[in-house]
Amino acid sequence: MLVSVVIPVYNRAAMLRQAVESALGQTHRPIEVVIVDDGSTDDTPQAIAALTARHPEVRAVRRENGGPGAARESGRQAARGELLQFLDSDDLLLPRKLELQLRALEEHPRCDVAYGQTRYRDEHGRETACTWKPLLSGQSAIFPHFLRARMWETVTPLYRASACAAAGPWSTLRLEEDWEYDCRIGALRVALAFVPQVVAEHRQHASDRLSRGAAIDPIRLRDRAAAHAAILGHARRAGVGSAAPEMRHFARELFLLARQCGAAGLAEESAMLFALSRDASGDERDRLQFRLYSAVAHSIGWVATGKIAVMTDRLRLS
Repeated sequence: MLVSVVIPVYNRAAMLRQAVESALGQTHRPIEVVIVDDGSTDDTPQAIAALTARHPEVRAVRRENGGPGAARESGRQAARGELLQFLDSDDLLLPRKLELQLRALEEHPRCDVAYGQTRYRDEHGRETACTWKPLLSGQSAIFPHFLRARMWETVTPLYRASACAAAGPWSTLRLEEDWEYDCRIGALRVALAFVPQVVAEHRQHASDRLSRGAAIDPIRLRDRAAAHAAILGHARRAGVGSAAPEMRHFARELFLLARQCGAAGLAEESAMLFALSRDASGDERDRLQFRLYSAVAHSIGWVATGKIAVMTDRLRLS
């Protein structure tokens, strides 16, 4: 069964070579490696040309810079495999990843996604503990657990291409687009197959990452607001109700993000997220807080209210 490994890359030639080597080193065959050059401006195009010339399994797509989600979508459209593996250019596949996860899907034909454990390394190459709570061993569904956090990395799952087609295209968001995509898959209520082995490696490094930056950054917050709103919609389509602890957790996160958007001057996003948080919350203890915040916001505005709330949050945590 053909597996397509889609690798988006932007200005990261050295790490790309390592990522491609990890894909070509898989014990499973047949595979194809689809590199998507997201408008690189350094020597990455030359590295890609060398890889495609040396390895018949590797081919490339070049596009104008549009961010990781748009690049992954270009790769998905070009992929020919029945199974899809998304591999960011700074991550690695361990040699038996595709073999083990494909076997899990063959043993569980009702499952559309297989996942395993992911190893983490810091910028010095040292193995580190995952700071996010991993998905529970053998967990059979994405929801409701992904409302607490994205519980795997982009490199972790192996998808049936049919599930990705049903979910639709990756978004053009440049932040939290991966979490939103996973939750879109989750809205289909797909079943998961678990492989109890370390199958991939996620590497931190000194290079710029889109996930890094200040919390109160309007550009970042616009994408986070859009992603969170979409994730809530996916959760509801998956049947997660307000009484679920995970939904109550996400409602509080929406409220926090609403305050941050207000503090960053994003009045429209702040009002939108506040309304979503209030509607999603199933905790009666939050009702008074919502009423008070709404009253203040309608009196002095969402921006001023957000600035006061964020300042209060900081004082409370200091």
